[in-house]
Parts: sequence; structure tokens; C-alpha cells
Amino acid sequence: MPQHPDPTPTQTPPREIETLAQFDQVTTQGALSGYRVQSLDLTTRTHALLTTDTRETVFLGCPMTEEATTKVRTDGALVFPPVPNLPFDPYRGLLYSPDHLFEHLRADGYEATPDALAYTWFQRTKNDGDIFASMLRSVHDDAISDALDEHLLDAPVVGVMGGHAMARGTDAYAGAAHLGRTLARSGLTVATGGGPGAMEAANLGAYSAPHQDTVLAEALDVLAKAPSFTPSITDWANAAFSVRERWPAGGDSVGIPTWFYGHEPPNAFASHIAKYFANATREDGLLARCTAGVVFLPGAAGTVQEIFDNATPNYYESRGEPTPMVLVDRTHWTERLPAWPLLRSLAKGRAMESRIALVDTVEEAPAALERLRASARATGTGRTSTPGAGPEIH
Repeated sequence: MPQHPDPTPTQTPPREIETLAQFDQVTTQGALSGYRVQSLDLTTRTHALLTTDTRETVFLGCPMTEEATTKVRTDGALVFPPVPNLPFDPYRGLLYSPDHLFEHLRADGYEATPDALAYTWFQRTKNDGDIFASMLRSVHDDAISDALDEHLLDAPVVGVMGGHAMARGTDAYAGAAHLGRTLARSGLTVATGGGPGAMEAANLGAYSAPHQDTVLAEALDVLAKAPSFTPSITDWANAAFSVRERWPAGGDSVGIPTWFYGHEPPNAFASHIAKYFANATREDGLLARCTAGVVFLPGAAGTVQEIFDNATPNYYESRGEPTPMVLVDRTHWTERLPAWPLLRSLAKGRAMESRIALVDTVEEAPAALERLRASARATGTGRTSTPGAGPEIH
């Protein structure tokens, strides 16, 4: 009888190198074969490249000498050279930091920052029909999704959604900041849309979590002097950086903003920023990664959209078991914008029914979230799908 070949073995996922320290560690072992090297300046690593096996290696946006480039291509490596004259790196291997996006803020104002320049490029190219610009945006956003998944691996993530118009110096802003601090201190990773208003407040709260309680109160006073990003983003952002400089070593949190809403700058209190060009990818990816649930503060159209963007996979259980949803401010969500009655009707008789809650005040939200999470654990249910996986993200 004919011999059938063995089934194709399961392939090992591509291995990524995103820092020079990782590169040096791997090359000391003598082989880069099969690795993906992302956005590293390798012009000072010529000797390592000349003496290392680079078969089937992929170099994404890595400057290197001509001698090294010739050698690795001869080995069979695939080289995607850096793209000149771009205000962003499409092959970026790591998430952004506030210091990166706001570089040059103090000296030259917000308009000179990488964040503002990327938005200007986006405005110039988004409707010009150039397939190259469209491809660069897509490659960038996919690289950011990859970096975000790596950063949040196995982390219990709680989303805090709310309006960008929530001004510093208001009780609502302070309440959102206290919420972010409470959630962070409970061991959860706070994730927001990364912009101003309620999003900034929640990231600020997480930033203040390692510090004494008085620090948040003092920080709120400092920020109140620049209540909004209008009329001056520069003044608004400088106030945030003055808080960071006065109280360094803040807690971790994630912001996931978009250049689609370029008039809304990212906030400086999210320690890790996943900024996207495509808002649809950003919105769905943010909610899909909130494995510990989402708290919805009062907001307008954007927050309403996020409620039902989150409710849909919970209804169909397309990402696994439904995750908790806590809506804050009964009057807002039952009278001003009556999303709660619709959400409750939608959930009736389905698994998500025991995963939704409506509370009157922001102070009640952490306890409500924990009740929903405890209920899920008690019934033996919980998140069963892999965060960041599947077509809903990309």
C-alpha cells in the first residue's frame, strides 16, 4: 500500500524581536532564522548580521548598512526598508508612550509633536485614493494591534468609557478619576479610549494608584487650571505633564485613541498608548480586549455606540461568555439617553442578562462590577475566547 506522508506539523508562531537587547541576546546564539525584526536601527549591528544565519528572517523597517543588507538578502531574508518622510513608523513593534507622542511639546507647542504631524499626514492622505498611503495605515494599525495583544497578554482588563467633553475641575471628572484609581488598585488594568474628558480622568486615576490618596486631589487641582483641550491643546497637555513631573512613577494603564478624531488629542496619563488610524478597528479592538468588563460613564453618541458595540458580541456570545457591563447614572441612561431599557430588553433571557447592571453613582460602579464578575465565577462561566483573536479585532 502507498505510504502517506505524515500530517504537516503545527508550525511555531513567528518570533518577534522588538528591542536591541532582544536582538543582541538572539544573535549571541548564532541564528536569526525565522525571526521577525521590527523597526530596529541595525546600522551598528553589521558584524552580528554578517556572522549570523538570517535565512527566512523578516526585517521590517530596520536601517542597516549596505553590506549587511546585501548579505541578509543573499541568505534569503525578506527586507522591508524604512519608509522615508513619514511622521510615524508603520512597522512599530511597541506601543506608544506619552513622551513619544508629545515630543517637542514644551519647546514648540502641540503642532510640532509627532501626534499632530501624524494627524496632518492622515488628513492629507485619507481621501486621495493612494493605495500606498492606505497600505501604510493598515500595516501600522496591524502592528499596533500586535503590540497591544502582547502588552495585555493574560491581563484582566476593565474598560472605562465616557464622553470627551467632561471638563477638568468638575465633580464628574473627579469621580471618573477616583473610579480609575479604585479599579487599578483592585488589580485590574484600566483601558480607555485614550482621549480627553472621562477617558483622561480614568487614566489619571490609574496613574495615581501607587501614590498616597492626597496626590490625586492635588493633581486634580493642578489640572483644573486648564479645564479643556480647547482652545489650546498645548496648555492642556502641558498641565498634564506638569502633574507627571511632580509625581513621577505613576501606575500603568492603557489608552486606545485614534487619529480619525484628530481634534481630540491623546491624554498623557495612559502609560501605554495604542493609537490607530482606523477608528472601526480601534473601537472594536478596545472593547474586545476588556476581558474584565466595561464601565460606561455618562456620554453622548460615541458612548451610546460603545454600549451596543459591546452588547452585540455579548448577545451572540461571539467572543465567548458575556463580559460585565456597568452603566453609571440612572437618570442619564433611562431618561436623557434611554440606552438602559433597550439593553435590558435585549439581554432578557440570554446569558448576558446576569452580566449587566445600572447604578446611580460612579462610587457604586466598582462594587457592581465585582458582583457581576463574582457571579460569572460562581456559575463556572467566564471569558473563553482569546483576547484580540478573530476577525472582530482586525
